[in-house]
Parts: sequence; C-alpha cells; structure tokens
Amino acid sequence: MSVFDSLLAELSEIRPIRHFGRVCETRGGIVLGEGLSLHSRLGDRVMITGRDGGALAGEILSLTRDKAHILCEGSVEGVAIGDRVEHLGRNHISPDDRWIGRVIDPYGTPLDGRPLARGSVPRPLRAPPPPPAQRKRLGARLGTGLDALNTLLPLVRGQRIGLFAGSGVGKTALLGEVTRGVEADVVVLALVGERGRELREFIEEVLGAEGLARAIVVTATSDLSPLARRRAALTAMTVAEHFRDNGQHVLLLCDSITRFAEAHREIALAGGEAPSLRGFPPSTAHQIMTLAERAGPGEEGTGDITAIFTVLVAGSDMDEPVADTLRGVLDGHIVLDRAIAERGRFPAIDLLRSVSRSLPAAASPGENAHIAEVRRLIGAYERSEMMVQAGLYAPGSDPLIDRAIKLWPKLDTFLTGKGAPDPADSFARLRKLLES
Repeated sequence: MSVFDSLLAELSEIRPIRHFGRVCETRGGIVLGEGLSLHSRLGDRVMITGRDGGALAGEILSLTRDKAHILCEGSVEGVAIGDRVEHLGRNHISPDDRWIGRVIDPYGTPLDGRPLARGSVPRPLRAPPPPPAQRKRLGARLGTGLDALNTLLPLVRGQRIGLFAGSGVGKTALLGEVTRGVEADVVVLALVGERGRELREFIEEVLGAEGLARAIVVTATSDLSPLARRRAALTAMTVAEHFRDNGQHVLLLCDSITRFAEAHREIALAGGEAPSLRGFPPSTAHQIMTLAERAGPGEEGTGDITAIFTVLVAGSDMDEPVADTLRGVLDGHIVLDRAIAERGRFPAIDLLRSVSRSLPAAASPGENAHIAEVRRLIGAYERSEMMVQAGLYAPGSDPLIDRAIKLWPKLDTFLTGKGAPDPADSFARLRKLLES
C-alpha cells in the first residue's frame, strides 16, 4: 500500500454532508436523540457534544420514528437536554498490513504512541462467514512448541478450539506459549476486559519482542464501556479476516469470550432485551456462534484463521451458558484444571476432559493408537489413584493399572514438555516412553 493509498483512505472518511440532532431525553444510561432517525441505522456511531465542549461517543441501539436510543461509551454524567448529537456513520474498521507489531484499541487507534496508517478498504465489524459449501477442509497439523498439543490434542490449520480455565491456572502463560510456537503468518490477539496493568506485562513478558513482531494486539481494558469491550473481539476478527482474504494463515487468540458475552449482556439489557439463563439474554448464544463461525478455513484461494477462544469457568462449571454454547460450535476444547496447577504441573491440561476434533484425521494409525493408549493409562490411574495412595491396591490385580502406575510419572512429565516445534519429534518421545 502506497502513501497515496493511505492519503486517499483518509480523504474518503471526510463527510461532505453531516447530520445533527439534539438530546431530548435520558433514561438511566440511555440517551434519546431526535432529528437523526431518518439518517441512521442500528449500530451506527454518534458523537454527543455538550455545551462545555466535551464529547461523548455512543452507538444507536434502537430506533423509533422520531428518536434514536443511544448507549454511550462512557459516563452520561453532564449530558444535558439540547446537546448536539452528530451522526458519524457505520461501524467499520480499515485494517492494513502495516498494523503488524502494533497495539491498538477497538477503534483502530494506536496505543503505543506511534502514528498508524488507515487501510484503503473499510471492512464491516459484522461480516458474514465464508459460504459453508465453499470453505476448505481443515488443513495440516501445526507445531505448537508443546508436546501435549503436538500429540494428544493436535491443532491443525483452520481449527477452532476453546481454552476453558478458571483464574490463576496458567491460561495466559499457555496463550503466550502457543503464540510463540504455532506456525502462522500473522497473530491477532484480542484482550477483552483485561486489567489495565496486565497489558504491558503480557506484551513484554508473555508475548515478548519476537511474538509481537508478527502480532497485532487489540485491547479493551476492564474499565472501558461494554461497547468497547464487545467491539474488541469484533475488531480482532475483522483484522484477522483482512489477512485471511490476502491468502495468509492467521492465528487468532481471543481472551476471553466470557467477557465478550458479559459486555453483550450489558448492551442487550440496556436496549430492553429480557434476561434469560443466568441473566444472559437469548441473543448471547447467537453472538458467540456468529463470532466463532467467522474463524476457520477460508474459501479456495484465500488463507485460514486458526482460532483459540478462552472461556473463564468459575468453579470448573463446564455447563454454564457461555462455556456450553461455545463448546458446541468449536472443533475441540482444552480444559485446564486447578488441582493439576496446584500440584505444580503446567500447562495444567486435564487430558480426559479435553478433546481435539481434528482426530483421528490429524494423526496416522500408529499415532492414534499411541493417543488411545495414553488416554487409557491416564484414565486407569485416575480411577485407582485413591486406592493406590491409601495402600488398598495390590500390585498384580490389574495389568492395566500396574502399567499406569509405572508410567504415570513419565506421562505427567511428558505433558509439561516444551520447545518441540515438530509434532513428529514429540510423537517419537511419546512412543519411546510407552515402549519403556
């Protein structure tokens, strides 16, 4: 993209005709503006300018014949009847290849103190997924740098998996390992509702200079409005689609879908939608499924989006609404267990509760046999662990349990293995372990 293309993109944003209205009413956190209904659509952005010159952006949630119902992106304190409301137009973002290595907010504004060029083609935040009948199948197996994901829970190109974990069990560290280890042209990270102090720590320590050099970080911290937090995930997906359509392989990491759903809940309830299961409105499931469907393999001639969506599960409740909805539309899920983390094994993957739906196609018959054997051994050990520790199990009673007890320390150590870029090397170590 040339300098002239950037200039033309900036010029295209100039609006020769501007539409204005006025604030006529406020209802809690909703501002009603009159004079905009004939020029606005749902989801359009507006800017409210007060008499003191202060500006407050917002989004149109609903329309009547003479009023626009606006949810603001900040506190409505100070908004007065008669304040000017300017219609800014549709919600879109204009990604550019030069965004790689940058940290931006959900509106495409740089957060690292350097100027950022706008792309030449604006893209809607809510684009449809590729036509299902024209999408490619899942691609080749990817190296991740982690033995567990190279073998027992393989990740393939175009796969969408969920990472389910409570707080403090190593989710962020695992994301950093995957970011640095997975083979991809571009990495797009959406940090939705994270604590502000964690952004720099994540970039410098978890992601690192090497990881940031091929990544775009889209962040909306927890203090921002629900509009910004929800938009962070949508912006990241739109940026990933830009690179996918250019034929590149994109690794998309969204942390977390739970906070995305919570932000949507705030917006939907403010717009008058009735709460449903555990306070989430019915539209939440559709929002999650629509976002997930946009990732995955592209059409022939385009690239792919390999996506990892994290879910915060309080008390390891895998049946809460967000976890249950997402698990049903993804191509696998990885569960991190607090008990495993507390005894010092990281990543704290609960293998028996995790599954990759790329199997058995992602592995050879011999590799699938090794995966099945490991699952049998770990299952046998976990079922008999209490008896073994209590001294109630007599060696020789069950050959499978005897073998599981013998191999358990080695298998537990294998699941912590890191630094193996090639899945074949990880499988070679697993085969040697099982033959020992």
